[in-house]
Amino acid sequence: MGNPTLLILENIVQDRGSKYAVSGGSAASRADVDGFLKTLKKNRKFAKATHNTWAVILPDGTPVKGDDGESGAGMVIVRMLERAGLRGHVVVVTRWYGGVKLGGDRFRRVQDCVHAYLEARAAGQA
Repeated sequence: MGNPTLLILENIVQDRGSKYAVSGGSAASRADVDGFLKTLKKNRKFAKATHNTWAVILPDGTPVKGDDGESGAGMVIVRMLERAGLRGHVVVVTRWYGGVKLGGDRFRRVQDCVHAYLEARAAGQA
């Protein structure tokens, strides 16, 4: 897919020391997702993050996700992409762990990030 459009929104949410960012871009295949993640992790800050959870609904409707140690978070992103009707677009929620477990609140933080991304995209930033 060449150079993916990369939108990064940093400092979306902070919760008990954990910090979150969200990013995304076009991805028509799993290879595109891998390329996107590689590009994102060229930024040392994102490479050192505790979790880079992601999901995409491929153009054919196949959902693909990666929890990166944040069990269940990829499915949260998939569901939000389905509701938004967004295909061929990977969304990555990045978390830097702050030392306090968030329990179920971590899913709300993931949702907050995806909402912020979808709003920014709708506003024409991506």
